[in-house]
Amino acid sequence: MTTPYWRVVAALAWKDLRAEIRGREMVTSMMLFAAISVMIFSFALELDDAAQQESVGGILWVTIAYAGTLGLGRSLAAEKDKGSLDALLAAPVARSALFYGKMIGNLIFTVAVGFLMVFLCTVLFNVNLFVPTLWLVILLGCLGFATTGTLVASMSVHARAREMLLPILLLPVLLPVIISATRASIAIVTELKVEDWLPWIQLLGFVDFVFLLMAFFLFDYIVEE
Repeated sequence: MTTPYWRVVAALAWKDLRAEIRGREMVTSMMLFAAISVMIFSFALELDDAAQQESVGGILWVTIAYAGTLGLGRSLAAEKDKGSLDALLAAPVARSALFYGKMIGNLIFTVAVGFLMVFLCTVLFNVNLFVPTLWLVILLGCLGFATTGTLVASMSVHARAREMLLPILLLPVLLPVIISATRASIAIVTELKVEDWLPWIQLLGFVDFVFLLMAFFLFDYIVEE
């Protein structure tokens, strides 16, 4: 009897969550990196209130991107080093289900870092980021990051210099997500009109949809290589 598609997705995502709850290695390192980065930006940039509002969106997403890349590298590398990646690929289930399971786990970890960043940036830059619309941007941006990152990390996990190769491959592909999320975040934080940030959110949602669809068709060929 074939295991239902979404049960495979949920089981793999839950496996990653349980492993992280027991070990607390990946999220801890991501959050520590993010916290240190934000404090460095806060102490290094002496900005007035207007400049802080305009720059905090960029600082938010640059930090999420680099902290998330650190987590992605550890996530897939751990599967490869333990030999569980080969076992998962040999399982009689759809390869795309394996991708979405890993992606959901990475998404949860990245969103956790994103909301930590909201708190830290609010405190250190004295800019209110507890805005529901901004939370939507964070969710969509983290979804695009987790989708793209999991796909690219699957390509680089077998490389000898995978820690160096992953950011080189990922960041150029991630530019549409980062630019859209940053522009939307800045427009929301600076309280611009709806027509100034809504197109960026729509573009971000479209990019997420394209990456999710591409992953469904490409993941099987990527892991075969």
